[in-house]
Amino acid sequence: MPDIVHVTYARTGQSSQTDANGMREMQAKAYQARDAQYLLLKAPPASGKSRALMFLALDKLERQGLKKVIVAVPERSIGGSFAAAKLRQHGFFADWTPNDAYNLCTPGMDGSKSKVQAFKNFLGKGERILICTHATLRFAFDEVDTTQFNDTLLAVDEFHHVSADEDSRLGELLRSVMAKSTAHIVAMTGSYFRGDSVPVLLPEDEAKFTKVTYNYYQQLNGYVHLKSLGIGYHFYQGKFTSAILEILDTDKKTILHIPNVNSGESTKDKHKEVDTILDAVGEVLKVDAETGIIFLKRHKDGKLLRVADLVNDQPKDRERVVEYLRNIQTVDDLDLIIALGMAKEGFDWPFCEHALTVGYRGSLTEIIQIIGRCTRDSNNKTHAQFTNLIAQPDAADDLVKLSVNNMLKAITASLLMEQVLAPNFKFKTKLDDQDQAAAGEIKVRGLKTPSSKRTKDIIESDLNDLKASVLQDNTMLKALPGTIDPEVINKVLIPKIIEKKYPELSAQEVEEVRQYVVLDSVVKNNLHLDTGVIKKAIREDEEYKAALAKAVSQADIEATLIPKIVKKVYPDLTQDEAKSFSKLNLSAPTAGSSGSAGGDRRFIRMAGQFVNIDDLHIDLIDRINPFQKAYEILSKDVTPKVLKVIQDVIEATRIQVSLEEAGLIWDKIKDFVATHKRDPSLQANDPLERRLAEVLAFLRVKKMQQNHVG
Repeated sequence: MPDIVHVTYARTGQSSQTDANGMREMQAKAYQARDAQYLLLKAPPASGKSRALMFLALDKLERQGLKKVIVAVPERSIGGSFAAAKLRQHGFFADWTPNDAYNLCTPGMDGSKSKVQAFKNFLGKGERILICTHATLRFAFDEVDTTQFNDTLLAVDEFHHVSADEDSRLGELLRSVMAKSTAHIVAMTGSYFRGDSVPVLLPEDEAKFTKVTYNYYQQLNGYVHLKSLGIGYHFYQGKFTSAILEILDTDKKTILHIPNVNSGESTKDKHKEVDTILDAVGEVLKVDAETGIIFLKRHKDGKLLRVADLVNDQPKDRERVVEYLRNIQTVDDLDLIIALGMAKEGFDWPFCEHALTVGYRGSLTEIIQIIGRCTRDSNNKTHAQFTNLIAQPDAADDLVKLSVNNMLKAITASLLMEQVLAPNFKFKTKLDDQDQAAAGEIKVRGLKTPSSKRTKDIIESDLNDLKASVLQDNTMLKALPGTIDPEVINKVLIPKIIEKKYPELSAQEVEEVRQYVVLDSVVKNNLHLDTGVIKKAIREDEEYKAALAKAVSQADIEATLIPKIVKKVYPDLTQDEAKSFSKLNLSAPTAGSSGSAGGDRRFIRMAGQFVNIDDLHIDLIDRINPFQKAYEILSKDVTPKVLKVIQDVIEATRIQVSLEEAGLIWDKIKDFVATHKRDPSLQANDPLERRLAEVLAFLRVKKMQQNHVG
C-alpha cells in the first residue's frame, strides 16, 4: 500500500552542525531566549533539548544571578541525559558539573523519605544543581515553602506530562511557583500535544511564557543521511499475526509494536503473539544467556537475525535485554525489536529504519514518540518508515462502531503527522497583483492579518496543537468519509472547536485563527508542484538526453518519456496529470522553486485541479475539504463493502442539521436542482447528495413550522 504521507528532506546537515559555543541549531535558538523568566521549548526527539537546558541553566547561574537549578524528568532513566558535560572544550564559557549526590534519579521509590529529604537538604545548602523525577518534585513540594524556590531555575522535561486539570498536582505546583516565587521556569517537550484534551497550561499562565519552537521539519531537513519519511497503512482482516509478514521486512531494522492486550486487535496472549511472529520469520537457534538476545535463522535464506523481546516482563530478563540495547555500537548488533509499549526505556537505536505498529494508538504523543524512534539520523539509511497495521471494520462484528472509530482516528493521526513533519509556510495577505511573495512565503487574497498578540502566538506556536484538537473531535471524525460539505467543516465545525479551546478569543480573533488553521491544513495536505523543477529534471535526465541524440520525434518524447520523468519527480501524480505537463517550454529559462521568471510556476493540487499558488484566495481555500486525503484513503484502500460499513456507522450517529449549515448549503441545493433537474435524494449512493437531501428536508420542515406559527 502506498504511503499517505511522504516527505522528502534536503540533507543540509544544519541541525547537527555546531557554532562557536558548541551549540546545534535548536540549542542556539533556545539560547537566544535565555533572559526569559518563563520559557517553553518545543523541539523533537534527538534535537538536543537536554544540552540546550545546560546552556540556559549555566547562563542563569553565572550571569543572571540565580542560585540553584532543579531539573525534573518523568522517568529515572531520562535523568542520565543530564549527567556531567564538558562544554568548555566546545567553546562554551562553563561546564555542566552536577553533584552525583543530588542526582535523585536512582533506584527506589521516587517519593521516598530519603529522596524528599535530599531535596529539602539541597534547597538549604550551597549545592547548585539537582536532578529528580516529576514524582520526587511533587512529594517534596508538599513539604517546603514555595518561597524556597526564589532565585531557582525549575526545568521540567517532557512537559506534556503536566496538565492544567485541577487534579494534576504537577500543574498546580507550577502555577503556585509562578504565583508565589521569583523562580524561573524552562519547560521542555518533544511533543506538541497531550494524549488527552486537557491543556498543558491555562491561557493566562501560558501567555506568560516565551515560546521557542524548533519543528520536526527543521530537524529532519538538517540531517546528513535521512532523505525521506513515509507514513502508511496496511488494512487487514482476521488476526494480525497472519498479516504481519505482508509488511514486516526483516532486511530493514525494525521496531514492531504489538497491540495492547486490552485492544480489539490483541489476541489476549502477548507471549504467544511474539512466538507466532518469531516462528513465521525463522527458527529460534538460541537465547543468549548473558544478553537475552534471541538468535533467529531466517526461513527464506538462513540469514542470522538478532531479536530483542521487550514483551517479556520478567524483570531480570528484561533488564539484560535493555542493557544490551543501551550499548549497541554497530548496525549489525540488532535486527528487530518486538515491544508492547513505546520501547523508550533509556536507550536509543538510531539504526532503526521501520516502526511497525499494530492497532490504533490513542495518544498522539505516543505516535510521535514511535515515529521518532525511526527518524534518528544514521549512515545506514536514507529512508525512514512508519506503518500502522489496522483492522478493517466488519459489519458482523459487535464492536463495529469502535472499529470504525479507531480506523478514522488512526487516519487523522497520520494526517496530523503530515502537518507536523512537513515544511512550514509563512502565510501573508496578498494586497494586489503586484504584491509578490518572498522566499518561503505564500500570499493569499482575503486572508485576515492577526489583530492581537494572542492570535499571533496561537498561529505561530500552537497551530499543530489546535489541529490535534480538531482532528480528535468526534464530530470532525464523522466528516472523514466525505459526508459533510467542506464549507460546513471549515466555517461551522472548526470555529466551534476553536471557541471551545480558546474561550477568551473574540469572534474576530476566532475567525483569524480559523482561516490559518484551514489554510495551513489544506496547503500541507495537497501536492505542490513546480514547473521549474520539472524542466530541470527533464533537461538533466539521461534517457531524455539519449532520445534527443537519437533524434526521437518530439511527439514520442512528449507522449511517453516526459510523463515518465514527471512521475519520477512527483510520483503522486496520476498518469493523465503527468501528461498534462509534457508540453512545457523547455527552452525558457528556469527560475527554480522560488519564482515565476521564465514562465515557471508553482501549483498546488486542490479538488482535482492545479491552482497557481500566486492565485490563492481564502474563499477558494474554504471550499476545499481539509480531510480530502482521508476520504481518498478510504475510497481507494478499503473495499466498497468496508466503505459502506463505515458510512453506515457514521450515518447512524449523524449530527443534527444546524441553521448555520443549512444557510451555507442552501445555494448548493439550488445548484444541484438546476444541474440535475431534480431534488437531491435521501437514497443516493453519494453521501454528499444524501446530506443535501437531509438539509432540504430540514428546511422544508422549518418552513412548515414557520407557516403554522404565522
